[in-house]
Amino acid sequence: MLATIRKPNKHKLHDWLMSYLFLLPALTFFLIFVVYPMLRGIYMSFFDYSITSFEFIGWENYVTLYHDETFHKSLINTIVLVAVAVPIVIGFSIFVAMAIYKKSEFIRSFCRGIFYLPAVTSVVSVTVVWGWIYHPNFGLLNYITNFFGMEPISWLGDPKTALMAITVILITTSVGQPIILYVASLGNIPASYIEAAQIDRASPGQIFRKIIWPLLMPTSLYVIVITTINSFQCFALIQLLTSGGPIHSTSTVMYGVYQQAFLLGNFGIASAMGVILAIIIGIISIIQFKYLGNDVEY
Repeated sequence: MLATIRKPNKHKLHDWLMSYLFLLPALTFFLIFVVYPMLRGIYMSFFDYSITSFEFIGWENYVTLYHDETFHKSLINTIVLVAVAVPIVIGFSIFVAMAIYKKSEFIRSFCRGIFYLPAVTSVVSVTVVWGWIYHPNFGLLNYITNFFGMEPISWLGDPKTALMAITVILITTSVGQPIILYVASLGNIPASYIEAAQIDRASPGQIFRKIIWPLLMPTSLYVIVITTINSFQCFALIQLLTSGGPIHSTSTVMYGVYQQAFLLGNFGIASAMGVILAIIIGIISIIQFKYLGNDVEY
């Protein structure tokens, strides 16, 4: 009897050890390169940490940011960037996916490849191309607008258009993965649901609202959360094209972290900015899961 009791426990312990043994490599990298830097950043945010000093100052870095108008501008730019880019990415991705998912395999593969290409292309290559498109004198965009009698616009040099120009680039580089995911999700929706709704004379809008959109909600939740996080962390485009200018019109919190840490050497301020950004992303993600995840089946 004792043998029959101990055997399942021994197997259970063995399975538990093997499971964590397989998890150990990924868990080790996660702890070293994600958890430790995150905790270290929180710790550094309470210090006057620069090349020449390391002194505990409590909440002073956060108070400094609270009164810093440049940080306020960066925070507003970041929120505007996210608020504009995320809905457009979601809406455009669903539109394209619905337009191509019933087409032939060749057309689907071609469209997915075209839209996914910017996502896998070097950021430097993408910014070089867009820098040429936005060039005030020789750019393709001004060449097109010239046909309509418009004066040349310095798209990246005018505070009124610079953030919009960056947002357009962010959108074009963000739609690739959502389109692929939505095409796959649309293919998993049973055709009988759509056919039954059509027999009941439901309009295309009603079919989308009552059938397609609810069934796409698990995919939409993932896409919205990931796109929001990536938009908040937009940095490379700004660094390579505008460096936060003109007049801080394209400066974001992420670029501010880089500027404070690696250009000015204020690692404490940079860490505090990173903590604030992480808190904002965390709160928004929780809200998204709470209100968009109600109908998601886990």
